[in-house]
Amino acid sequence: MLDHLVDGRGGDWWSEFFADRSKPCPFFVDWPDESLAGWLGEGLIAPGRVLELGSGNGRNATYLARLGYSVDAVDFSARAVEWARERARSAGVSVAFQCCSIFEATFREGVYDLVYDSGCFHHLPPHRRQDYVELVRRALRPGGSYGLVCFRPEGGSGYTDQQVYERASLGGGLGYSEDRLRALWDEAPFSLRVLRRMNKTDGQGPCFGEDFLWVLLATKDGRPA
Repeated sequence: MLDHLVDGRGGDWWSEFFADRSKPCPFFVDWPDESLAGWLGEGLIAPGRVLELGSGNGRNATYLARLGYSVDAVDFSARAVEWARERARSAGVSVAFQCCSIFEATFREGVYDLVYDSGCFHHLPPHRRQDYVELVRRALRPGGSYGLVCFRPEGGSGYTDQQVYERASLGGGLGYSEDRLRALWDEAPFSLRVLRRMNKTDGQGPCFGEDFLWVLLATKDGRPA
């Protein structure tokens, strides 16, 4: 019911957002997140199966598939999924894309070694946060990892949770404080491993990075199966 109180950005809105691939948008690049590449290089993420929530143009999903991961990816935008599928085909890799809300996606529970989100979480209204946390919990195997890239306070709209409903809008995405992220991802069944400002890159590759974003890595408690 609360979904109707917020000016929704559904699949059609996001498809329009992704319609012009050449527009100046920091996320419309070809490279993976610097945090993701770094964690893989440091051995912080186990090989295996990945679920990406809000896969956009497929840059991270394709990167992971090229490294040998089995990747399922979900995005609300039909144009984003089309772009992502083209990217995967060009790279000669297989990624299982779904075009739908992350809350309507079909996936097996308890099997993913990594659930990854670069830019989806901060577009969710406040009343959906706990649903999202529960989705991540259900998807991950015990000992699996959760990786996040989201707006810092200066990167988001500045709206409080109350203002989201007063204005019926997320205002382009919500910024998160360190304390709020810790409250969500450093409580059972999750343990926080990394929380820092994203490193800004030069925009020339081989990785993406903007310093108005957080990067976070957490682990679901329990022994791997």
